[in-house]
Amino acid sequence: MTKHEMAMDFHKQGYNCAQAVALPFCDEMGLDAALVKRATEGFGAGMGGRTQTCGALSGAVFVAGMLNADATNPTSKMDTYKVCAKMSEDFVAHCGSGVCAEIKGLTGGKMLCSCNECIAYGVKLVEQLLANAE
Repeated sequence: MTKHEMAMDFHKQGYNCAQAVALPFCDEMGLDAALVKRATEGFGAGMGGRTQTCGALSGAVFVAGMLNADATNPTSKMDTYKVCAKMSEDFVAHCGSGVCAEIKGLTGGKMLCSCNECIAYGVKLVEQLLANAE
């Protein structure tokens, strides 16, 4: 099963967009699925249901931080910020926004991207990050 298929399956099971993006990468992060489920639960529906930052983007950023950060070096955040900024820029270019409400068309506009499409692109961003790390 591909990471994309896994993400879609998690979403169908009822996991939020952040969880759906992050869970397929548990092995790469060296984390237990139960921990990732708990750690990403609050990012769903745009940060706690407030339709702010898209959960799929938040999930991708979570994985990027776990893969990029150096727990012994407090300055590693600068590299992680660059990686996450690029992910965010690419996500906005593809999905039309990084804000859940705008993406879903809840702010008076039309829907820009489906949740499944956002999840698929979040997974793609993480896969690109992994490919670039090799």
